[in-house]
Amino acid sequence: MEVILREEVDNLGIRGDVVKVAPGYARNFLIPRKLAVPATESNKKIVAQEREAWLRREAVLQGEAQELAALLSKVTLTFTQKAGETDQLFGSVTNKDVADGLAAQGFTIDRKKIVLVHPIKQLGEYTVPVKLHREVTVEVPVKVLREGGDLKPAAEPEPEKEASAESAE
Repeated sequence: MEVILREEVDNLGIRGDVVKVAPGYARNFLIPRKLAVPATESNKKIVAQEREAWLRREAVLQGEAQELAALLSKVTLTFTQKAGETDQLFGSVTNKDVADGLAAQGFTIDRKKIVLVHPIKQLGEYTVPVKLHREVTVEVPVKVLREGGDLKPAAEPEPEKEASAESAE
């Protein structure tokens, strides 16, 4: 059965595409959820007009996302966490923490747009992708520091070792 997509459907197509699908999939899933309409001539004309309006709106949203990406590219987030001797964090830095850090700097980003596959569980410097739009993704640098402010555990100072060697003489 041929249908015209009214919304983007994963692994099927984008708005306005005419696709051939199984009749049951169209009848039971796509059409009731208003994701598609049957491919008739009148529906093709209506969907073509809707697609043009959607493309105009999409261009505006993409432009806004690119402006926000330019501002976000100048931001660096720093988190201080308790960590063990092997730089393993007691806890983790998640996409919610990144969203809260961005909110503290004046950027309201939904945590679902922050593409952090696995939570950060080690000290170090990372780049976290933020997907602002389907075609606009920005990398935000994130530093995870030990609660004292160091990236690496503090080494023992050398002068104390020399002082103990002089007292032994």
